[in-house]
Amino acid sequence: MVAAIAIASPKSSSLLQNPIYFSDPSSHLFASPICLNPKPTPQQRRRNFTNLVVASAVTTRSSGDSSGRFYFNFTGFPFPLGPFLNRRTIRSEAVKGCIWLFEQEQALGFSSVSTNIRMTVIKLKSGGLWVHAPIAPTDECIQLIKELGAPVEYIVLPTFAYEHKIFVGPFSRKFPRAQVWVAPRQWSWPLNLPLEFFGIFRSKTLKDKDLSTPWADEIEQKVLSSPEVGIGPYVEVAFYHKPSRTLLVTDAVIFVPRQPPECISKESLLASAKNGLAVKILSKGKEVPNEPVVDNKRNRQKGWERMVLQILFLGPSNLLEPNASFEQMSQKLIVSPIVKTLVFNKVPEKVRDWVDGISNEWRFKRIIPAHFAAPINVSRSDFRAAFAFLDELLGERYVTRFSLSLVFSSIMGKAASYFPPDDMRTLSSLDQFLVSVGAVKKTVSGRKQ
Repeated sequence: MVAAIAIASPKSSSLLQNPIYFSDPSSHLFASPICLNPKPTPQQRRRNFTNLVVASAVTTRSSGDSSGRFYFNFTGFPFPLGPFLNRRTIRSEAVKGCIWLFEQEQALGFSSVSTNIRMTVIKLKSGGLWVHAPIAPTDECIQLIKELGAPVEYIVLPTFAYEHKIFVGPFSRKFPRAQVWVAPRQWSWPLNLPLEFFGIFRSKTLKDKDLSTPWADEIEQKVLSSPEVGIGPYVEVAFYHKPSRTLLVTDAVIFVPRQPPECISKESLLASAKNGLAVKILSKGKEVPNEPVVDNKRNRQKGWERMVLQILFLGPSNLLEPNASFEQMSQKLIVSPIVKTLVFNKVPEKVRDWVDGISNEWRFKRIIPAHFAAPINVSRSDFRAAFAFLDELLGERYVTRFSLSLVFSSIMGKAASYFPPDDMRTLSSLDQFLVSVGAVKKTVSGRKQ
């Protein structure tokens, strides 16, 4: 989900695809994971003009023992995913007694750019736990899971993306009795390595609308799989937890919160607030002050705004004064500019079919993505609105019926899909370059049967 990933793959979150492994007492491939946990602070509900609401967590919990956060990770091409030695884990309750969120910081290599990465845990009627997109299984993280008082029955990898795939192997070895299920068409870049290389053994493949899964009575699934994108297929599996009316996605949509997630350390935020080389390059010729960064709320906020713009745009127009662009991108449900430009714009029909299937068949009232804010209280119209840009690509040939709901979604989507043109310039240039060298495809026209 970090910015530079798009160059290596057509998906913003599949940044680093060539892992290097380090041995660990309990594994042949991975070392023990690290977790991150901030001070317990209740999140406040916020509402934007489309009435999207980020739901506040019922509880926030993290271990007080920092020794349980060690996790040695130095893998990925061309940059490894940090933090390299220490990850704090934060647990919050999204739906009382039913759904919990576990978050850790995720950094791009040696840069000052970080975001949060999220694992979602659902308690099934059987009493067991269903784990979506595992994070680094540090001692602290595993302890927070065990405190739920239920066995882990299923571990699910909902995407091909390296940043989520890397933790499945070591996480599953902490719960050897759990079944591992993975999204179809797994691949890695620059070497297409088998799942066993990632420490994933005896896994089962997730299938579209599969009613034979052991959780089918409670959780439904829909697979978006599009091989036409470029280097490898874009694959993401969406899940719908029927009892709580919750939609789970990985990177399809995001909701950028105004304040940084609790799991991102103040050190990372302050490092991003410094006026380094990237800020000077993107300062539009303005004088860039070279002064020490004082630890205060204002500088932490500036660091967060700069992180967001780099994650979303790779090279935003102005990092010196990021607030205006940040305000355009925050507090609303959107498709990430990277995912939209390098993936969804290429295969609009397949994405539209997936989105329509989700919004027409699943009566969800909240969404939990794998990054940024969650849970997000939204309607199905809000979800469709985030993909309104597809209408411009598909035109009249895709219109199957008139609906006031679809018209309303289209109007809302124009606002949700607006990205500042100056900020999009670098990403657009990158897209043109990748198309010219054959790394990604042009927009696929004509319905794929």
